[in-house]
Amino acid sequence: MKFGVVIFPGSNCDRDMIDALQNDLGQTVIPLWHKDKDISMFNTEDCIVLPGGFSYGDYLRCGAIARFSPMMQSVIDFANSGGKVLGVCNGFQILCESGLLPGVLLRNSNQKFVCKNVHIKNGSGAALKIPIAHGEGRYYASEEVLADLNKNNQVLYHYCNETGDMDESSNPNGTKQHIAGICNTGRNVFGMMPHPERACSADLHNTDGKQVFKMLFGLS
Repeated sequence: MKFGVVIFPGSNCDRDMIDALQNDLGQTVIPLWHKDKDISMFNTEDCIVLPGGFSYGDYLRCGAIARFSPMMQSVIDFANSGGKVLGVCNGFQILCESGLLPGVLLRNSNQKFVCKNVHIKNGSGAALKIPIAHGEGRYYASEEVLADLNKNNQVLYHYCNETGDMDESSNPNGTKQHIAGICNTGRNVFGMMPHPERACSADLHNTDGKQVFKMLFGLS
């Protein structure tokens, strides 16, 4: 399995993502520049990653400009053909802006940038400690969309406390239903606000992020 990591003007987590995938998870990684369009070296068993940061300075609206980059046109076609795509933080915002995922990421409810470790869980699984760093991470969708996400089991992760319980104190941005990450109905496009790539190294005293990549992509 190969990973392509797209680099936009303003990306600042691309190196973290590349390092985690290559050195901590032993995967082959190819950097992809936003002005290029060729991703013919990838097949549907591979994954394109949209990393965190502030693409195009987050001017206009987070991810709104990046969505129209030449590379994103290829990524949209790749996803619609069944290829795997992961968006983390700003990458999640870009996926929503591009229509590959439903909903939108709004300004945090406290109107402040939040940077800290939080806990997330998948279903009844154990809580994982994963960092966040965002100012617009409050997931919002209509009640109809939220109902469909739950009905189709498209919510990948919820924010929770360290014991796995969900309460207001464990919701860092006011997101609807504690949603931290979702996927599309085809289960090949994934978006999440927390940064698993920042929790993959023993040097950082946290390897919980590896569990995220293992769940999404079956990595050993």
